[in-house]
Amino acid sequence: MTDKQTQDAWLSQLREPVIDPDQRICDPHHHLWDHQGNPYLLPELLADIGDGHNVVSTVFMECGSMYRAEGPAAMAPLGETEFVNGIAAMSASGFYGPIRACAGIVGFADLTLGAEVGPILDAHQALSPRFRGIRHATGWDASAEVRNSHTKPSEHLLQNATFRQGIAELEARGLSFDAWLYHPQLPELTELAQDFPSLTIIADHFCGPLGIGPYADSRQSVYAQWQTDFKALAQCANVHAKLGGIAMPINGFGWHRRGTPATSDELVVATAPYHLWAIEQLGPERCMFESNFPVDRQSCSYHVLWNAFKKMVAGYSAEERDALFYGTATAVYRLSHSNDQSGQ
Repeated sequence: MTDKQTQDAWLSQLREPVIDPDQRICDPHHHLWDHQGNPYLLPELLADIGDGHNVVSTVFMECGSMYRAEGPAAMAPLGETEFVNGIAAMSASGFYGPIRACAGIVGFADLTLGAEVGPILDAHQALSPRFRGIRHATGWDASAEVRNSHTKPSEHLLQNATFRQGIAELEARGLSFDAWLYHPQLPELTELAQDFPSLTIIADHFCGPLGIGPYADSRQSVYAQWQTDFKALAQCANVHAKLGGIAMPINGFGWHRRGTPATSDELVVATAPYHLWAIEQLGPERCMFESNFPVDRQSCSYHVLWNAFKKMVAGYSAEERDALFYGTATAVYRLSHSNDQSGQ
């Protein structure tokens, strides 16, 4: 069997009734790739998001897919935007149903180019009216047991003067910055948010609370430090948070090593403290649930993950739940339901 078939069989061991199937959802964070033995393209995405929950639109997040093979290296990431815009056009045709996949696109441009990144950002925008911003992952840790981000960042990259010139190019164009880092770097993101107050920043995956390597036996102290630093970040009005992406192996829960996938109740017990703390600090209008699929697919299925989210906020009002599942994501990424359908 392929890796995908093995994972599908593992996930199929657990099936839960879908909670509140009418709640509309914009999933603001998923990837697409054609990894050997484990593809995640439009058919795989549709199978997951069509598995019982009312997902009406999604936002694609950069992951190094389909870079251009020819031309300057700095322009290679434009290939990803071209690729995803094609997937979005397929979905927007209506042929695959009412779901509007990749209604927003977050790509990559190397911010360490400084001011020279400007024309690359313009090229992304010219390639797709769905382009909304970039993510330049900065996850770095001194431990060799913690894998640094795929962008191979240097230490303290968020404080680097040339990198910040690139950030200024984003800010000048009204584009957003998705931040992916590890929890010890949170103060650096807060400093960036303070220095660029008109830049829309989306903090991905709770800013990576680590649970492996030197952090494996320190969950309580990591959580306490994360609370302190995340609370400071939340004071920046230009910051929004994605709630999810915390079922990855680096978070240390170990579900990917089990004979059966995680249940929604297990996800709630382990991760609700992060979700509820974030909502308490920022409010539902600045928080959005995310799947981070297929990465978090290593731990649970799509319908189980969204069941867990719904259980966590069952006590919130209908308006607050709608913000968390749909409204915040569509506002931050400048989508509307009509835009979901047209892709404009």
